[in-house]
Amino acid sequence: MKKELIAHKNPKSPVAETFRTLRTNIQFMNTKKNLRTILVTSTMPGEGKSWVTANLATTFAQSGKKVLIIDADMRKGRQEKIFSIDSNPGLSNYLLAASDNADVDVLTYVKKTEVGNLYLMPRGSVPPNPSELLTSQTTSEMIDKLKQYFDILIFDGTPSLIVTDAVIVARIVDTTIIVTEHNVTKKDNLIKVKRSLEAVGASVAGVIMNKVPINVKKYENSYYYGSSTDKSMKEEVENKEIVSKNINKNDREDKVAKQIEEYFNNKEKEE
Repeated sequence: MKKELIAHKNPKSPVAETFRTLRTNIQFMNTKKNLRTILVTSTMPGEGKSWVTANLATTFAQSGKKVLIIDADMRKGRQEKIFSIDSNPGLSNYLLAASDNADVDVLTYVKKTEVGNLYLMPRGSVPPNPSELLTSQTTSEMIDKLKQYFDILIFDGTPSLIVTDAVIVARIVDTTIIVTEHNVTKKDNLIKVKRSLEAVGASVAGVIMNKVPINVKKYENSYYYGSSTDKSMKEEVENKEIVSKNINKNDREDKVAKQIEEYFNNKEKEE
């Protein structure tokens, strides 16, 4: 596992705290509907969408949710590198197999990560027609199947100005996040991406500015770690986290939770 998983490797860091805040903001923005599917895209390659996806998914998993990352960048996806997991079989292999046989077991293409509650469907083999695969009805049916096992599905999409794959996925997910790079992403490009997403009826939750320089000392002396009021705010957030975990644990259907755990335990024994 690479050092990129800061939310897992260094959960007390300012960056990990930022991802927890992002997770909370996303949840509050969707209080009126049950948020289950999220797409993370960018304007151009290199802006950090895969890194954001991996760490955001980690924080959701840490809150007690069963989370699946789907690497929907079948051309140059890199989630398997972040988690040190084989890329095959993966998304492309499932979509091809399921198009011929609807009874294919979707969990066969899902892999456990070292992070508790977090799973990955890697990109799979590079197909000649990624956009066509995502456009098919099989993709929507796959999402319905995966919702039976996971609380949240997070798609790591393609850069939206390069290919249309992410725009296709945006039509069938609950919300979309655009990742930009500080002092690099062009405003015109961001506007184009936002308009292209909205043109297909996508719900854009907001924009994440990545790679912003931070002053660690300034961070530690503000918000959570400054005055007694800030400490109370920190304790309140931590208490909400604990309550959230307990509620999630109590509300989870034991049958589904046991089913997915037994599946992967049996899979490990066979290997």
